[in-house]
Amino acid sequence: MKEGPDISRIGSLIGDPGRANMLSALMSGKALTAGELASEAGVLLQTASGHLAKMEEGGLIRRNRQGRHHYFVLADEDVARVLEALMGLAAKRGQLRTRTGPRDPEMRFARVCYNHLAGDLGVALFDALKRDQALMVGVDGLELTQTGQQQIDALGIHVDPKGRAPLCRECLDWSERRSHLAGRLGRAILDHLYSEGWAERVADSRVVSFKPKGLGQFKAAFGIS
Repeated sequence: MKEGPDISRIGSLIGDPGRANMLSALMSGKALTAGELASEAGVLLQTASGHLAKMEEGGLIRRNRQGRHHYFVLADEDVARVLEALMGLAAKRGQLRTRTGPRDPEMRFARVCYNHLAGDLGVALFDALKRDQALMVGVDGLELTQTGQQQIDALGIHVDPKGRAPLCRECLDWSERRSHLAGRLGRAILDHLYSEGWAERVADSRVVSFKPKGLGQFKAAFGIS
């Protein structure tokens, strides 16, 4: 008798090309309608509804209702972390799309990974925080040090004190194949970039576009060369 978690079901849910495209679209952190996800998957709305029902039942996505409208999001950060790791594995094994999109270089430079900064700049941020001993690996995993707390306080970054996600967590970056910062602190830093006007989300994309001055301010704030 086989025991333990059944990974085959999760694998089958993610493995369908249409569902994989939908899940990738939800990595933007935005809530999307069934129609929008059908467009992302390149399938009919009726087919998309069937996919969404299976993923909702399997615990990969959640449905939010607002009046007559239904919106879908990833179930939680655990799902986002698995998807980002699979993207990294696919890239490492050469399983890449045969046709790169027009925003591929921008995606690799700076993008949203569910609710935190990823890409070249996300990895650079993580490296700078470790170098300056703002982050360290403790008994319970990645921790924000006193030095790090002072740094984010000085920058006016406000972290949700009651979130269910860990304060700091490593997330494997699919394009850089190194870690970037996730968790409540990662989300707070991304929100800070927006509120300070250093960067903004590109419409209908995961790309984070930095303004020339904002990029310099971001690098100076975190000591990124």
